[in-house]
Amino acid sequence: MKKIFFAIIFTLGFLACTDNFEEANRNQFQISDKELEQDFNLLGSPFQNMLYNLFGGQIDEDLSHDNWVRHVGCPTPFVGGANNTTYYITWNSSNNNWNRIYNNIMSPGAQVIKMANEGGYEVFSAWAKLVQAYAISKLTSFHGPVIYSNYGIKGQSNIYDSEPELYDNLFATLDEVQAVFAANKDYTGLKKFDASYNGDINKWLKFINSLRLRLAIRISKTAPDLAKAQGEKAMSDAAGLILTESDNFNVALYGNKLYLAVICFEWGDTRMSAAMESFLVGLKDPRIEKYFEPATDNTLYPDHPAYPYKGIHSGAYLEAKDQRLTYSTVSESFKSVTSRISFSCAEVYFAKAEAALRGWDGAGDAQENYENGVKASFAHWGAGGVDAYLADATSTPINYVDPKDSRNNWTSRSNITVAWNAADSNERKLEKIITQKWINDFTNANEPWCDHRRTGYPKLPYNTKNDSNSDWGVIPANEFLKRQVFAIGERDNNPTGVAAAVATMGTGAKDDIATRLWWDTGGANF
Repeated sequence: MKKIFFAIIFTLGFLACTDNFEEANRNQFQISDKELEQDFNLLGSPFQNMLYNLFGGQIDEDLSHDNWVRHVGCPTPFVGGANNTTYYITWNSSNNNWNRIYNNIMSPGAQVIKMANEGGYEVFSAWAKLVQAYAISKLTSFHGPVIYSNYGIKGQSNIYDSEPELYDNLFATLDEVQAVFAANKDYTGLKKFDASYNGDINKWLKFINSLRLRLAIRISKTAPDLAKAQGEKAMSDAAGLILTESDNFNVALYGNKLYLAVICFEWGDTRMSAAMESFLVGLKDPRIEKYFEPATDNTLYPDHPAYPYKGIHSGAYLEAKDQRLTYSTVSESFKSVTSRISFSCAEVYFAKAEAALRGWDGAGDAQENYENGVKASFAHWGAGGVDAYLADATSTPINYVDPKDSRNNWTSRSNITVAWNAADSNERKLEKIITQKWINDFTNANEPWCDHRRTGYPKLPYNTKNDSNSDWGVIPANEFLKRQVFAIGERDNNPTGVAAAVATMGTGAKDDIATRLWWDTGGANF
């Protein structure tokens, strides 16, 4: 009773003092909108969170495309050993991806765009649109159709873009942003909020061209004319591409730890993959010591004692976590990084190499681009011996032996070498390009996962344990997971929108892990 009495007295006293109501109700530890208006803070402050959320964590990266494209392996038999890595969707990682991108990028980005347009700050508006487009380009690689052009439109915000519409809209956004940035090359307003490029509009223009080329390469098999036009547009633009280390697009961690280091060293739930062991050891790749630490059990690698590394097969039979904790961790250096790579010049060189194979104007020479890509990768990772590596025409990926469970053993599907051979077919040349692109993009698996589904390269090992079934879609023993299903929240709350989206994915398409995305056509690449 005393508590109720004092609460009433306090409330009446508070309401009687209305002269300074606004000031009294303001959090003294929170910056006001008026204060945020200074130096563009109101517009620029959301970008730190937007850029940081371009990446995810354990469920939406490590146990998702990091494993599916065989960059890492998991020692932990989560949920009795049947989970996302074995193609049974125990965790719908699309919930994490979907919510992270829409809640932390699309939503605040829309607010920035609204305020910037109202205030006449067109560069901030364009920057927000670019970050949104980049995020959506990653999200669509999981699902196919997503909500983009209708996002935030009253009465239409549940309508998905089909994949052909989406890529048209993404290219249109890049056109719009590019025009604004090109007209404001000396603008310095972004500097305070841009940990990637320090507000340098010219570097962002290179990023736009590089993103355009990435998306063009992604759709090159399913929409070759559009892809060629967009790829050539990217390569011919006067602003240029990301072709030097200083132009790489790195995303700051803003004081946070790299997710990979946390999962590996603090939780013990990720290790080197068997595929990385096969390719890096087999090709005598000096980058292996930049990516991984030697195994702590010297009995694990009797077939290659000169390379003391051991990986875990992704999609494996696992009995107990402790069995494989002595396998190779990621490099200790990842504990201290302050940013992570999101778009490297090496990737751009490899994209240009593929564009040259496809006959796109402005791509240059395929071999020169391929070799420049490998050199850029070695430089980025701080590895030596690139010339000898590029000259190696005999070393090939090795077979894999799991000393803990022979059911996980496999014979390498790839016999690729490093040295370029002008007499090779375009298919063989493409395999070399994509294999090196896959190796380079360690810690940045989204596009390698796209490349693998799109081209079939590198020739990675299949799951030895395949738990896929009719619940989420059946993946044949000699195939790979094709996509992630739509977010559960969308399935439950927007069933009409989801059904309409699936209907755009082709005859017989389902919202399952076996349905190919638009650009994943299967078959030969040329």
